[in-house]
Amino acid sequence: MKVWISILVAAAVSYLIRVLPLTLIRRPIRSVFLRSFLYYVPYVTLAVMTFPAIVQATDKLPAGIAALVVGTGVAWKKGSLITVAAACCAVVFLLELVL
Repeated sequence: MKVWISILVAAAVSYLIRVLPLTLIRRPIRSVFLRSFLYYVPYVTLAVMTFPAIVQATDKLPAGIAALVVGTGVAWKKGSLITVAAACCAVVFLLELVL
């Protein structure tokens, strides 16, 4: 019974988080600060979830850090997602062999 109550509470909270902004904010947001803040929220959230996973996905910390640096460089040079992932995997594989 407690499991079902927990699931229902989680569903209600998740639903409210998505619905309340739609119902409370009906006019366009004119504040430049708030608009720029909301613009960058998805990028920051993705970075906060991704960067620790990249570094901690390997047994050797230097390999993870090197993969992060190489992946950032490839992405900065407009590499595709597949190219970035392949470069990171190659760096980790090679450094795991060496270290």
